[in-house]
This record gives sequence, C-alpha cells and structure tokens, in this order.
Amino acid sequence: MTMISANNITLRVGKKALFEDVNIKFTEGNCYGLIGANGAGKSTFLKILSGQLEPTNGEVVITPGERLSFLQQDHFKYDEFLVLDTVIMGNARLYEIMKEKEALYAKEDFTDEDGIKASELEGEFAEMNGWEAETDAEQLLNGLGIEPELHYAQMADLTGSQKVKVLLAQALFGNPDILLLDEPTNHLDVETTEWLEEYLRQYAGAVVMVSHDRFFLDRTADTVCEFRQQKLIRYAGNYTSYKEQKSRDLAIQERSYRHQQEEIERLEELIERFKNKPKKAAFARSRKKILERMPKIEKPPVEDYHMFTGALEPSVRSAKWVLEAEHLQIGYDKTLLELSLRIRRGQKIGIIGPNGAGKSTFLKTAAGLIPPVKGTLTLGQQVLMGYFDQQTAALQSDLTVVEHFHEQFPSLTDKEVRQTLGAFLFTGKDTAKKVSSLSGGEKSRLVLAELFKSCPNFFVLDEPTNHMDIPAKETLESAFRAYTGTLLFVSHDRYFIRQVAESLLIFDDQSVFYYPFGYEH
Repeated sequence: MTMISANNITLRVGKKALFEDVNIKFTEGNCYGLIGANGAGKSTFLKILSGQLEPTNGEVVITPGERLSFLQQDHFKYDEFLVLDTVIMGNARLYEIMKEKEALYAKEDFTDEDGIKASELEGEFAEMNGWEAETDAEQLLNGLGIEPELHYAQMADLTGSQKVKVLLAQALFGNPDILLLDEPTNHLDVETTEWLEEYLRQYAGAVVMVSHDRFFLDRTADTVCEFRQQKLIRYAGNYTSYKEQKSRDLAIQERSYRHQQEEIERLEELIERFKNKPKKAAFARSRKKILERMPKIEKPPVEDYHMFTGALEPSVRSAKWVLEAEHLQIGYDKTLLELSLRIRRGQKIGIIGPNGAGKSTFLKTAAGLIPPVKGTLTLGQQVLMGYFDQQTAALQSDLTVVEHFHEQFPSLTDKEVRQTLGAFLFTGKDTAKKVSSLSGGEKSRLVLAELFKSCPNFFVLDEPTNHMDIPAKETLESAFRAYTGTLLFVSHDRYFIRQVAESLLIFDDQSVFYYPFGYEH
C-alpha cells in the first residue's frame, strides 16, 4: 500500500531547479535510500515530504490516518527537556496528553469539570497504550546504547553523539507509519548501527532515508533513489546492486549517445552537401526532418568519483618490517592496553573496535605524537610516514585550493597541480575556493591529496572518510587499493574497511586481536 507519494515535485532556488518533476510512491514494508552528491537536494526533499518546506510545484500526498516521523540532526532543540520526555515527544499527541494530565492532577482546586476532562484524557491515553510509553521509550534508549542512568538526565548534559541517539529513539517511538531519516548513522558506533539495521529490517512501515553509509544501505535499503541531473532515478535493490545497474545503464547510454552523435554528424553532412542541389534538395529536406524529429539522447554524466587505474608507488621502498612493537603499553595517564605486533611492508590493515578502546591512541603512538607508557615501538629503515587525523585536516588559509597546493609542491607546473587536484575531485570552481571556506570533508580530501603527492611508504590514518560524501569515499578507496605501500587505518565506515583492508586489528576489552582476513570474511 502507498503510504506517501511525491507528485510532480519541483523545487527552484532562484532561477535554478534543484530537482524537477519528481514522481515517486513510497510503500509500506519498504526502505528507500536517497543518495546523490552534496547539494543535490536529498535533505531538502525529506523536508518537502515532511511538510516543513513547500515545493515550487507539485504536491506530497500522505494516506489518511498514517503518522509520519522525521529524524533531523538538531542537537540543541530539546536541551531543556529530560531524555525520556524527548523520546516520548515522538508521539506529539501522547506527550500532550501526559502533560495535560500532570497539570490537571497537580491543581489544588480540582473541579467536576476537571474530573470530566481527566476522564476523557485517561480514555484517550489508554487507547494509545500510554501506560507502556515510558517502558517503550526506555527499551529504545537501551537498544541505542543510552545507559539507564541517563534516561532522566537533561538533554543539555548529553554529548553530541548521545543526543543523536535520543533523537533517533524519538523518531522510532510509537511505531510511526512513515519514517523519514536524515543521516541516521551519524555518530553511531558499529554496535548501535547494527541494532538499527535489525530494527529497520523488521519495520512494517515505509522508510525514506538519506545516508552516506553504504554498508548500512546494503543492509537495509530495498530501493536506492539517486538525485542526478535534477532528476530522481530509482533503482531496485541495495547500494551494491545500484552501483552495478548504474554502471550498466551509463555504459548503454554512452554507446547510444555516441552512435546517435555519429548519425547526427552523418545526416548534417548529407544536408550540407545536397541542400543547394535542385535534384537532391528534397532528399536534403527529408534528412533535415528526420534530424529534427529524432529524440535526443542526453550525454551521460561523467562519473562523480575518480578511479585510479595505475599503481600508486611510494617514492622510497621501506624495509621488510615497517613497524615492530614489543610489549607496547599505550595510553595517556595510565595504560589502556598492551600489545606486541609486527607490520610487514605492503600490508593494508584496518583497525576496528568500540569508542574508547585505544585505536586512535595506538595510531598517535605509532606516529610518535605521544610516547609509549612502557615497552618499545620501532619504525623500520627507510620508513616515510604519512599521518592523517581530524586535527591535521583542520586547515585554515586564505589561499585558494590551487594556490595552497602549489605552495606545498612548488616544483609542479600549474597543469600538474590541477591534474592532481582533479584526481581528488577538485575541479573547475572548486580549485578557486578559499581553503578556509571548504567543508570538513573537502579539507580532509585536500590533505589526503597532499599526502599522496608526497609519496610516503607508510600511511597511518585515523578516520580518513569522516564528513565525506560517497563520491569522495569511492575516490579514496580506489586510491588506497592502487597504493602499493603499507597502510594502517582506523575507520567506522564498514564499506570502506571492506573495500580497502586485507586484514584487521580488533581492539576490544583491553586487548588486541589480529585477524588475517578482510572485513567481509
């Protein structure tokens, strides 16, 4: 059954259309993933579906009686409320009844009229299973990893990631019929994300969500809808299925476009050759009509990520053993954990584990940013390290992207600078942006472009894909697969880990376990 539909939706910003004539039906029991480049209109489309934003043309129709819930990343909206109350607000009418009841029963001069009103409220409350509201809210919070002692805390006292979990619980509360989710896995650890995946797989209503988490989309989405060239293009299946279909479709479109251009060129040549020859003028006119009536095939868009095809070689070959740790104790004021390991040249190792397990601390120790608490850590001969974390990506500069990059590599020609930046998706107007105006994901991409250009033989990376959109992630995956040096990285992006890591270090419960296979295994 159709629960919500978008009919001929167009949104214009000034003279430019963000998207045009979008028609789609969202049906019960299905999960729809909305994807597309940053700025394509994904979150804006969710706001139109929710009724928060009016489209320029078209309408959204919700089946009568269906309740809609919308998760947005609004961290401060509920700061004055208790955590449990914030969750129950997911059902606005139920929360209203609870507060009306509280106010009535707190009155000192409780009248007969108040008694009638209270009775009506109690009836509606019972009808809505209100007695189970707090239990349901607590179960959601527990599932999302919010400890029971925080259930009656003030929202203002929570961390950013805890607030996101509470807002997610609010969206899920009371089993709404239609769920709109904007980046639901932001700030969630893997365990909580897996809980949400299981929840959505069993969910009976319609789910429409924006996500850059491709592994999450693979595990939950039945349909992937991509905003591209002002259209919404629908693909049956999950993210991996979408990638395969899109690749095939674009290849077919490319061939059709090329053949049509050849035919257009042939017809135009015939028209030009015969239009002024009396005996052939009718023939030329008929070719012109064929040309005018021909339905034009659009030129397929250039893929919005860059695929590195050749090997990316380090400037210097390192020794066989790149890093050796012997009874290495890591931490700041006290020891978090102890580990012993050796990393061989050419290994690509992903590090996974819960927050606080010591993953970033280990990378900082390996990079020499903090000393070992005890034990030894040695880098091999000829090891040239390229280190990345969110601090190194916090660039501030009034130079443009191209000026900044040229300053780092003054021996490069302007053409070489632009080619390198283009490979990391800085093209056209992007290269003229000031570095300080770039988004977090763009800054990370620029720093990684610099690191690749400096050709280290040992990359040490802490969350390299944070804040990046899907094309940027897929560009990086391609680069790291083509890289022939040694790679050690922390990531919560399971798709990225699956694509890049050939083995894993698993941090958990004050211990480290080496797993000699990739993430999927």
